[in-house]
Amino acid sequence: MLSGVSPTETRTPRWVQRLPRAFHHHNYRLFFAGQSITLLGAWVQTVALSWLVYRLTDSVFLLGLVTFVSQAPIFFITPFAGMIADRYDRRTVFIVTRSLGMIQAAVLTALTLTGIIEINSIIILALILGLITAVETPTRQSFTVELVGREDLRQAIAMNAMMFNIARTIGPAIGGMIVAALGEGLCFLLNTVSFAAVLTSLWRMRLPARPVLSTGRPWDELIQGFRYVSTHPHIRMVLFLSATCSGFGTSYLALMPAFAQDILHQGPEALGYLISAFGVGAITGAILASRIHERHIAITPTIMAVLLGISLIVFAETRSMWLAMLFVVPTGFGYLGIAVSSNTQVQALSEDSMLGRVMAFYAMGALGLPPFGALFLGWLSDMIGVTRAFMFSGAICLVAAAISLTSLRRRGLASLSALRPAQSR
Repeated sequence: MLSGVSPTETRTPRWVQRLPRAFHHHNYRLFFAGQSITLLGAWVQTVALSWLVYRLTDSVFLLGLVTFVSQAPIFFITPFAGMIADRYDRRTVFIVTRSLGMIQAAVLTALTLTGIIEINSIIILALILGLITAVETPTRQSFTVELVGREDLRQAIAMNAMMFNIARTIGPAIGGMIVAALGEGLCFLLNTVSFAAVLTSLWRMRLPARPVLSTGRPWDELIQGFRYVSTHPHIRMVLFLSATCSGFGTSYLALMPAFAQDILHQGPEALGYLISAFGVGAITGAILASRIHERHIAITPTIMAVLLGISLIVFAETRSMWLAMLFVVPTGFGYLGIAVSSNTQVQALSEDSMLGRVMAFYAMGALGLPPFGALFLGWLSDMIGVTRAFMFSGAICLVAAAISLTSLRRRGLASLSALRPAQSR
């Protein structure tokens, strides 16, 4: 069992002892600090890239296509990447992928600042980023337990979600202002520089040697992981709900530039504010999910899916900038409530030897399906309009919540602890 605790962590500074327990771990403090800066840069780049694509093409479909190619590899490659996470040192894999991400951002910066950027190069670079992310994601997800151990895993997952969404809140607003004042190129440059933070933090970590937990043939291991997930009814249902709500309930964010410009008649600053408002809700949702008692955690994703579906439908009907910012908040709250509670359950119920592959299947749905949803919503928006496409997404989330509730009632599941005896440790 990985403890994630080094001997030096028994001498935790007094000021650190006042922080949440996850931060009592030296390695996690390093990870949180470095990853926070890098994520902030990533969100600055995200909003700048989406605005650049729409400015160059004036096409909702191409906006969805760029999002698709930057995330679709997660769906196809992540299951194999999960085997990498189970076979090799996760910190080393993380360092390699973060370094490649920095190179990709540097190329995007150079093309933009020199004025030779065009949609084909954007699509190629987005695809490269997608391939890098596909390998990184299951490694990063399963790396958390090495940093804090299982006793503080749930809190660390919530802290990771808060970190991501604080960056989602601040980054787009900063990016929107920089785009409006100085253009997209500076945003890409800031993202390139930000990679130094996470790389430094990873190099400074003190981690014990991790035993090799997976040594079989790759194809057999992939099949083993699929069987493990598919034969566990609760993990299977959690993955279904998370995948559906991610694929339809958050893919509307990729089309937010069209909503800001065509529906609200606003500029890039409004786009940043809207995505930041989503982040405010997401941070709140992550905090709540980390505090929910274990006896309620099994039902939490279902309740949050209902909130996500209803709030997305209401948001789609808004025509005021201030109302749009108000109603996008509960969509972020619902989505992160689903993400944190689902991630917690999947990691808590998975055996150590299977964790990388299980998290790979989780990432397939939570991160791999949104690009398909964005591509579909881009096409659907051209057919029936952005507003109706958003409402359709909300309705799908409500249907998924109904299916999940039916499954929970049929199995009579009251709490997460009821599932643990079935797991071999």
